[in-house]
Amino acid sequence: MVKKLPVGVEFFEDFFTGNYYYVDKTMFIAELLQNMGKVNLFTRPRRFGKTLTMDMLKCFFEIGTDGKLFDGLKISQETELCEEYMGQFPVISITLKSVDGRDFQSAVAALKVVIGNECLRFQLLGKSDRLSEIEKNRYQALVNVGADGDFTMKESALLSSLQTLSQLLSKHYGKKVILLIDEYDVPLDKAFQGGYYDEMVTLIRNLFGNALKTNPDLEFAVITGCLRISKESIFTGLNNLNVMTITDEYFNDSFGFTEDEVRELLEYYGREEAIDTMRDWYDGYRFGGASIYCPWDVIKYTQALRRNRKAFPGNYWANTSGNDMVRRFIDKADQTTRDEIEQLIAGESIRKAVSQELTYRDLDSSIENLWSVLLMTGYLTATERISAKEYMLSIPNAEINDLFITQVKEWFKDTSRADLSRIEKFCAAFPGGDVKLIGDMLHDYLWDSISVRDTAVRKDMKENFYHGMVLGLLQSRSDWLIRSNAELGNGYSDIIICTPDRIGIVIEMKYAEDGNLGKGCAEALEQIEDRKYAVGLGQRRMDKIIKYGMAFCGKECMVVMAE
Repeated sequence: MVKKLPVGVEFFEDFFTGNYYYVDKTMFIAELLQNMGKVNLFTRPRRFGKTLTMDMLKCFFEIGTDGKLFDGLKISQETELCEEYMGQFPVISITLKSVDGRDFQSAVAALKVVIGNECLRFQLLGKSDRLSEIEKNRYQALVNVGADGDFTMKESALLSSLQTLSQLLSKHYGKKVILLIDEYDVPLDKAFQGGYYDEMVTLIRNLFGNALKTNPDLEFAVITGCLRISKESIFTGLNNLNVMTITDEYFNDSFGFTEDEVRELLEYYGREEAIDTMRDWYDGYRFGGASIYCPWDVIKYTQALRRNRKAFPGNYWANTSGNDMVRRFIDKADQTTRDEIEQLIAGESIRKAVSQELTYRDLDSSIENLWSVLLMTGYLTATERISAKEYMLSIPNAEINDLFITQVKEWFKDTSRADLSRIEKFCAAFPGGDVKLIGDMLHDYLWDSISVRDTAVRKDMKENFYHGMVLGLLQSRSDWLIRSNAELGNGYSDIIICTPDRIGIVIEMKYAEDGNLGKGCAEALEQIEDRKYAVGLGQRRMDKIIKYGMAFCGKECMVVMAE
């Protein structure tokens, strides 16, 4: 029976009880045990398997685990390691990805649910003959639920909850505790957006400080997130914090898929011919010295390919992680940064100093900090390390490039339409035949915006960018009939317009790869004549027809009107 694709599967055991395809990452356990500190922080972008990895650790180390889950997997070959560590520890495992709320109290309630439910997992503590009555009462204070169904633990109990649970588990089992905290930075991100950031920083700092710094019952801890929040003092006093970011040279392939793993998956499902497309769209993330695919994208595209061998790759990762970071970056960009964004979209790399220790307050304090955040969150990748803090950054693949272009288009649409008087003047120039004004204003728009001027993108895609820009500006006139790529005459014209006073306008655009704008305009007008666009427009009873040829190259343009 062919294994199912694990779309959205985050629990390790489900892969085997549900007959899902599994890319074996179990040697991460051995690498962790050989290279870990007391507290280990792994930062990776979202959708790269952090939650699944944490559940794998829980299944491996936790007392009472079913060792058969690991039969036949790579870690099972490490016999001595398995005998020493598998099923030997009490494990506390929480994810903070759901700790959200419109205000601080709502977020605290969500955190109580996360920790309270984890405490409930150990109901045996309430009956343990190894714990005193006082200790049993401390446990009960963590799991009590009120009439409204919410956990009733006091804030003081919440702040020491992970430490308390560690102490109780350690005493009951006679073993130190392993602590797993997934997506630790999500509550800080949500608090920053919600306006209760300072309160959440204090809460998380105290919660972590009690559990990680002053906890003699801790064997070791593993924490995951997207950003390393160091200046926040979240990890104050943790001299034994072992941080592994995307630029470190080890644990390279522990999160995400390698080229070989993707090839093997495609071959299993009989879709090996898609490897080149898969690579162009979803590879390119650099973790240390390894080139890594986004696993969510690989799984989703393979799912589409199983339905249709000719399925076009989709923008799966961006649709799940939110794009406000890219938009915030573009909104803050000055002319120099816009030029750098153009270089990135063109497939080029730019040199930037990267800070891997930021606060959420730092995000908007300078554009340089946003470069760093885009790298940490997967929107950019480091192709080369120049010095201790300087890297060559680039867009990793076609999926993220498509996301940038989409966000640039949305940004241009919003910013250009904000100046209504300017756009009204631009639109009025078309039925008025004011070629110079159209050209001058298009040049100004291009200069102020971010254009697609690359060699990596096909010519038709470049033309589409300029097409979309001009169309977006003209569509502000709600009383005009505007059609894009409409069938007309003997072909499909770029843009046609019919005004209420029966003026018909035909616009054809060309991208001048060689920079010869005059030649591009001539070709555009020639196409209008050859394919009889004006004749087709005349059949719509227009009293006057105006024909425009436009040519673009980078931020330069030319507009010509037929005689």
